[in-house]
Amino acid sequence: MSSAPTLEEITSALEALEAEAAAAIAEAPDAAALEQLRIDLLGKKGKLSGVLGAMGKLPGDQRPVVGQRANVLKTQVQSLLQERQSALKAAALEARIASETIDVTLPPVYTPAGHRHPLLSTTDAIVDIFCGLGYRVVEGPDIESDYYNFSALNIPEEHPARDMQDTFYLPGDRLLRTHTSPVQIRHLESNPPPVRVIAPGRVYRRDAVDATHSPVFHQVEVLAIDEGLDFSHLRGTVSHFLKAFFGDLPVRFRASYFPFTEPSAEVDVQWRGRWLEVMGCGMVDPAVLEGMGLDPERWSGFAAGLGVERFCMVRHGIDDIRRLFTSDLRFLEQF
Repeated sequence: MSSAPTLEEITSALEALEAEAAAAIAEAPDAAALEQLRIDLLGKKGKLSGVLGAMGKLPGDQRPVVGQRANVLKTQVQSLLQERQSALKAAALEARIASETIDVTLPPVYTPAGHRHPLLSTTDAIVDIFCGLGYRVVEGPDIESDYYNFSALNIPEEHPARDMQDTFYLPGDRLLRTHTSPVQIRHLESNPPPVRVIAPGRVYRRDAVDATHSPVFHQVEVLAIDEGLDFSHLRGTVSHFLKAFFGDLPVRFRASYFPFTEPSAEVDVQWRGRWLEVMGCGMVDPAVLEGMGLDPERWSGFAAGLGVERFCMVRHGIDDIRRLFTSDLRFLEQF
């Protein structure tokens, strides 16, 4: 039978275990190895329990000394395990950060954001002003019938006004609209007055291409029909719109002629020292109201129309309408 271990032998074994644990913990490569060390050192069948198993053979007065030394070792091993675990987590995080790092100094690869074409921004500005006055936007087809484009607007066949709006004709009774007034007729067919609408859109005429004319251009037309409307309402609306768009400039109305309005007027603004014609307007002709089944004795209204290209060119000082359709970035990037 082997002799009972002495206090010195057990203390020496605890010191050896302390050195062994510190070295093993420091070299643990990962969390799994660290957990296995914890079990081997501090588990029920671990090395510390094996050393303490011999403590029962010591005299009673020596056991507390061994127990106190074993508790110090256990606390130290637990602390080393926690420190190593924290170090392993920090190293793993650093490795992940290093592997997922993006070099923000590299130039980005992207498509530069564009901006709105000057014609679109001009249209938006016009629409915003009229919407602020209580008007709403209505739209219609670019391909129209003769009825909506001419006849319903008091422009019968052989009327001289048709020569001023010669357009592109399609098979049958169809054509490319010469103005956005047909949108107003379509709206009135399904919406009884009172109405206040604006009709922006693309229109077509067989105009020769030059600095101020294009076979394709854009219009915004205005229509208000209600009881008791007269020319003063038209003048106030148009004057407010022009001053909101161009600023506080002198505005004048000149007598003119349009088949679908009576009386009619051209409107000018004094821009940079000279008068510029910017739009046409007038009271809706009673014949147009009667054609829509409306009683001209009860209902009255006014209409106005403008070319978006003209407003855009005046506001930005553009000298040639063709610049708006060439898609030249050197020109468009100015806006």
